[in-house]
Amino acid sequence: MKRQIIKIDDDKCDGCGDCIPNCPEGALKIIDGKARLLSDLFCDGLGACIGHCPQGAITIEEREAEKYDENKVMENIVKQGKNTIIEHLKHLKEHKQDDYLKQAMNFLAEKGVAIEAEKIFGTKETEKVDGHVHLNCPGSKTMDFREIGSADNQAGIEKIASQLRQWPIQLRLINPIAPYYQKADALLTADCVAYALGGFHSEYLKGKSIAIACPKLDEGQDEYVAKIKSWLEDANINTLTVMIMQVPCCRGLLELAKEALAQSKRKAPLKYAVVGLQGEILEEEWV
Repeated sequence: MKRQIIKIDDDKCDGCGDCIPNCPEGALKIIDGKARLLSDLFCDGLGACIGHCPQGAITIEEREAEKYDENKVMENIVKQGKNTIIEHLKHLKEHKQDDYLKQAMNFLAEKGVAIEAEKIFGTKETEKVDGHVHLNCPGSKTMDFREIGSADNQAGIEKIASQLRQWPIQLRLINPIAPYYQKADALLTADCVAYALGGFHSEYLKGKSIAIACPKLDEGQDEYVAKIKSWLEDANINTLTVMIMQVPCCRGLLELAKEALAQSKRKAPLKYAVVGLQGEILEEEWV
């Protein structure tokens, strides 16, 4: 992809190393007496290092480069301690890099890293637990919908028949070539979808063979890709529908399905739907 990324002028660089501590992403290193960009993956192109180069050897250019990877960057940054983490988060916030900031917050939440970050995020994006400030995953934010109303207030409530026609349903446990997957319309859904979506059984599960998974909490996602790929190549499924919640971490399930589709020799139509926290369909389209 074409994007902004740093450029180092070898003729101007004297190898002083002042840029190194000012690149918390870990993209720079002194090699053979010169500052070098180790990998495009680690450079966000925002230029935090530029003002710390006394020779003016670092500039920003636009060129073909690998896409910046916030998760790989965070793996480096966490090793450098809390102060480096805070500086990196401030750097992203100051440059209004909201997507990268959310990715970083999710990474810290998943790794259980607690930092004193009130001065960066304020009370809305942090939570005090046992005297420490924890970065919250957006999908873990506490919300109460009781005041809005419930199904108990609706007239004409009838018992709804289950449309589930198989067992097991957890993606880790299923046999992807079981008879009920053969030439079926397959439904891959995040664990929480059926609880949020009132009409899940009648509107989405009916007539489909299902598997459920959580991209945030489950391990072994390579195994998940292999099973979805087996649906396509071995079970010859007709269609694949992926249903996820609106929280950022849930997008991982759709990416697993896309990866399986990309690896598979056989293709099938892929549809996805994003479910809001109160059961509304926010997005629904064929990929």
